[in-house]
Amino acid sequence: MSENDVTTERPQLIAIAYRLLGSLSDAEDVVQEAYGRWYALSERQRDAIGRPGAWLTTVASRICLDVLGSARARRERYPGEWIPEPVPSECLTDPAELLLRDESITMAFLVVCESMTPAERVAFVLHDVFGYPFAEVASVLGRTPAACRQLATSARRRVRPAPAPSPARSASVVRAFKEAWEAKDIPGLVGLLDPSVVAVADGGGLASTVAHPVEGGEQVARYTVRITERVPAMTLVERLVNGRPGLVAERDGVVGTVLAFDVADGVIRRIWAVRNPEKLRPWRAA
Repeated sequence: MSENDVTTERPQLIAIAYRLLGSLSDAEDVVQEAYGRWYALSERQRDAIGRPGAWLTTVASRICLDVLGSARARRERYPGEWIPEPVPSECLTDPAELLLRDESITMAFLVVCESMTPAERVAFVLHDVFGYPFAEVASVLGRTPAACRQLATSARRRVRPAPAPSPARSASVVRAFKEAWEAKDIPGLVGLLDPSVVAVADGGGLASTVAHPVEGGEQVARYTVRITERVPAMTLVERLVNGRPGLVAERDGVVGTVLAFDVADGVIRRIWAVRNPEKLRPWRAA
């Protein structure tokens, strides 16, 4: 396979690694490492590999598995809540089509994946999302195909797919939330929130935010309005976040918060607010 043919695998590799790690920056590092290992092979070794794409996928997935193992320990020390890194959909180029092609890119999906063990996540993402046979998954995990099938089954139990509203319907709910927020309309906000809504914020210890999830429509509405009162110069902009309608809060033209929403039955069930500046670099560069 020529060098150009090998590099065409990059969007697929990034798409897999992002779903496995929940971080686009980490995914890019993993793919870079996988290519580094490829080019470290001798020409004879590379020529002996019949399916370079499969080889790169196996190597990248194994690196992700190692990263996931160490990430668990890091997240136990993480200040406050940890939320996957949001992706600015319209700012992506080559990875965009693969990253945003299905439900497996949404914030809700990525958050659920965080509850899986590293092995479950690898088996589930490779098989259920990307269609790799269990024989290939087994080569990544170093287990039998039957064991990998069981891992995917266990992971699948955590995922409870619900009918997704149309993009237009989601956008209208998010827009109404934005307008009620800007108007400091607490009753209007409550009407757009599920009574059991949960709002989670991630500041990473680098940006001020609420330390624990805020639960309940009234509580979330009032907290939202308090934010406006504390930051009167804040501007809300509608943007796609992980392929779904979301909001970006800016101040003096600088992105300070990215908000993702889980919308169902015309109301918002979950809100994820990312304020950690390290996770907002792609948004500030856009």
